[in-house]
Amino acid sequence: MVFFIAPIDLLLMITIIQRVTEAKVSVDQQCTGAIGRGILALVAVEKDDSEKEAGRLLERMLDYRIFADSEGRMNLSLRDINGGLLLVPQFTLAADTRKGKRPSFTSAAPPEQGRQLFAYLQGLAQSVYPNMAFGVFGADMQVILINDGPVTFILRTP
Repeated sequence: MVFFIAPIDLLLMITIIQRVTEAKVSVDQQCTGAIGRGILALVAVEKDDSEKEAGRLLERMLDYRIFADSEGRMNLSLRDINGGLLLVPQFTLAADTRKGKRPSFTSAAPPEQGRQLFAYLQGLAQSVYPNMAFGVFGADMQVILINDGPVTFILRTP
């Protein structure tokens, strides 16, 4: 059996999803988004990302089965439970930390590209899923969450 492991630079658009009982994000002590049971998603945009990757990432977040069914197994998706999705932009996820003592952000998208793609993701999310909330791109945000489990996954779009 042969396995192919893609080099890190062939993987695009990264997010960390956390199953939460509640989460909120604030800017300047003003809440910009809050959800109850659902997923908090920290989203990074990298240089080669496009609307195609954003759409695929959203699809995976909505359909990834991380919620317990009646038997306690992770068989239910966000859509299945009608949970909330809180999208928070976080460019630091694109950092290369493989060497040295300081992260390198060479793979992160330039700010304007990141802003545009995150805005696209927001618009797409609002058009296909009703229970959405958002952080603010480029802002100094405070995120408060109760991680349920804890359950945390890294999602990437190849």
